[in-house]
Formats: sequence, C-alpha cells, structure tokens
Amino acid sequence: MSDFKKHLQEQLENPEFKKEWDNLELRYTIVKQLIKLRNTSNLSQAQLAQKIGTTQAVISRIENGTTNIGIDFLEKIAQAFNKKVEFHILDT
Repeated sequence: MSDFKKHLQEQLENPEFKKEWDNLELRYTIVKQLIKLRNTSNLSQAQLAQKIGTTQAVISRIENGTTNIGIDFLEKIAQAFNKKVEFHILDT
C-alpha cells in the first residue's frame, strides 16, 4: 500500500474527515460524468455553454470544481444532451 493510501486510510477513521471526503467524492463523481458527457459529445466548453445559455467561464468553474451547481442547473445540462438526472439515497 502506498504512503498516500495508508495515510488516507488513517484519516478516514476520523468521522469529520470521512464526512468531508464523502461530500467531495460525490461532487467529483458528478463533475467527472459531466466532463465525460461533454467530451464524448465532442463539444467544447463554449459550445456547451451556448447550448444551455451560460458562459464558458461557468462551465470551466464547474469542471474544475470551484463552483457548486444546483439540481436545476444539472438538469439543464442533462437536457442539452437528451439525458435525465437520477438521484438515489443509498445505505452506507
């Protein structure tokens, strides 16, 4: 096991750290899916922005994780690709 993984395992034993890690993991997963969707559709950030009525800068901030997006905006992006957003609450 790498030093990083070992350190991470230790940190995840701290409930506050684990909660924050889990929150960030969800955001990372959403961003990763949005980037993949945009790339597989061969759209630039500017093209996606134009499709949904926003700016390239907003798409960039979403993709680099410096901005949080709400459900309405996430649905707007999904609709631009003829997709829908699903939400599940799972047991931990």
